[in-house]
Amino acid sequence: MRILIGADTYAPHVNGASYFAQRLAVALTARHEVHVAAPSTTSRSFTAMSRDGIVEHRVRSLAVPGHPGFRFCPPVGLRAQARRILDEVKPDVVHVQSHFPLCRALIDAASERGILVVATNHFMPENLIHYLPIGASGRSAAHDWAWRDAARVFTRADIVTAPTPYAAALATVAGVPGPVLPLSNGIDLTRFRERHPSAGFRLRYGVPDKPVITFVGRLDAEKNLDVVLRAFGAVRRSLDAHLLIVGAGAERGKLTRLAGELKVAEHVTFTGFVPDEDLPSAYAVTSVFVNAGTAELQSLVTLEAMAVGRPVVGADAAALPHLVADDETGYLFPPGDHDALAGRLTTLLCNPELAGKMGRRARAVAEQHDEVRTVAAFEQLYAIRPVREARVPAQAAA
Repeated sequence: MRILIGADTYAPHVNGASYFAQRLAVALTARHEVHVAAPSTTSRSFTAMSRDGIVEHRVRSLAVPGHPGFRFCPPVGLRAQARRILDEVKPDVVHVQSHFPLCRALIDAASERGILVVATNHFMPENLIHYLPIGASGRSAAHDWAWRDAARVFTRADIVTAPTPYAAALATVAGVPGPVLPLSNGIDLTRFRERHPSAGFRLRYGVPDKPVITFVGRLDAEKNLDVVLRAFGAVRRSLDAHLLIVGAGAERGKLTRLAGELKVAEHVTFTGFVPDEDLPSAYAVTSVFVNAGTAELQSLVTLEAMAVGRPVVGADAAALPHLVADDETGYLFPPGDHDALAGRLTTLLCNPELAGKMGRRARAVAEQHDEVRTVAAFEQLYAIRPVREARVPAQAAA
């Protein structure tokens, strides 16, 4: 089968949607011819073969102001680009990962040609809206518009999926015709496993040999890392623990200053960007994983920590309760409540036997999200033939 994956965010972008698209593309190459349409790393378009055997069709893009490393495809000329790619590739299925400009153009071009369109939603307005300087009422209006816009685009897909039942319900409420299928993003259980070596990571990143609370992900506002730092300050009043923050983002400077104000800076390691091959070791040095985010549609990093057998303390918000079973695989805490978070963290750090038991249960939950199952499920969807006929573009019919 010839598969085209469309992604408005892809390597070298660092985020969950980008990683999912990359992992899915690589896994599919075992049995299929795989192409990816994604933003270029420059202002020109080009096609190249990746080292994983994926044909990448990179579409000219521009930098996102204020967010180094992120790029987007401007709409001008994008439909013509999408048509050119589809006519060149002649895919059996187009699987888009968003409703943003490039994927939107691919959906339109595929519909014109009668090609099956599968769409996976990784989007929550909360991940973007808080950056807009338009006040609370303006952000509320933008939030509602963003969901309506996503629904309008995904309505044109043949099949829509989302990574969790929570994410599927959000899309349905937003107006995407159901059923929206909940399909986990999946995780590579051979990479993220219990008893992974950790000594080298400690040495490279200066992580002391003591109980470690870990966060992995983007250092952006919706991750609520100020809550984590304040909770850690409370934990430090009774325990000699260390906080490991893995990742880069716009909040790095603010968080560094807050650590200083809380007088815990010497007990916090900010690694910055960590290569993908180092991530299993980052989880391996962890005693307890923490996620205070309130805009998670699934949270791959939480799944990865669980696969390594680590208990999780997560905010009781969005999709995290689908992974973190309170008092089973870790604890949930009221979003934003740093005192409650500190209490849950202290409980686990003071009771390694309980933490180990919860970690083993966490691993069992992670095993239900084996990416082998995810890939097989998408392959079944790709085999479905669309019932609609190809439609003629409006300008061609005129």
